[in-house]
Amino acid sequence: MNQRLTEEKSIYLQISQMIETDILRGILLEEERVPSTNELAKLYTINPATAAKGINQLVEAGILYKKRGIGMFVASGATEKIRARRKEEFYRVQLQELLEEAKRLGITRAELIEKIGGESK
Repeated sequence: MNQRLTEEKSIYLQISQMIETDILRGILLEEERVPSTNELAKLYTINPATAAKGINQLVEAGILYKKRGIGMFVASGATEKIRARRKEEFYRVQLQELLEEAKRLGITRAELIEKIGGESK
């Protein structure tokens, strides 16, 4: 969790996204403890309540769970939940934007498919 915070979106959203990204990258494993709100607050020089808001968002989504007196942990199945949600978001937002821009530029689907296929080789 050594990413930098930006002013582009709310800090608590960035905290939750950074934790999710660390889970997807295998930095935080399922059933492993995540940094506490106080640790996050110290690391990013933010209010602990802001860090808690980001953590609580992940708890509500079933990505993290609390072990009383010990801390927050990555839930079993969290990786797949995050991956599924982010894939859907990618298709709904980023891919849609790409298709709209391609249409404005006169790029055909065949050209897109050729470029996408060529990049993955």
